[in-house]
Amino acid sequence: MSKQVVPGSVERPLTRQENNPFAFLQQEIDRLFEGFSRNFPAFATVHSAVPQMDVSETDNAIEVTAELPGLEAKDIQVGLVDDVLIVSGEKKSERQEKQMDYHLVERSFGSFSRSVQLPEGVKAEDISAEIAKGVLKVTVKKPAPKQKKQIEIKTAA
Repeated sequence: MSKQVVPGSVERPLTRQENNPFAFLQQEIDRLFEGFSRNFPAFATVHSAVPQMDVSETDNAIEVTAELPGLEAKDIQVGLVDDVLIVSGEKKSERQEKQMDYHLVERSFGSFSRSVQLPEGVKAEDISAEIAKGVLKVTVKKPAPKQKKQIEIKTAA
């Protein structure tokens, strides 16, 4: 069952879950972790490696924003495979405290990958990405609508 990502859009939805069984699996895994971490707050940080992502649509562009606090451009990759936009990266952090009676070192590492199905015909050169204050904004120009042409049918003599 396909669900439209951007409400009110008259064109085909941005997600094609019926063609991608892994999209449905990813949704179910996300739902499982959300429910699990709600009941066990200590596990909420495990799921926090997956960034929150919003997809919106204007007349001539699709905008994807992702919350990536603490990450810089060098930590993030944005790519296009077929008609799928892929945002991935890795977060590494280390904290060290030294006091007279103790030495604390905490390290955390986590990688993430999110994907969004785009309309057919999107070109990589029509995609731009920028990050500011921990928010990644990816803008995708919509491809020109396909032209419809009526073909005249001639009768054979």
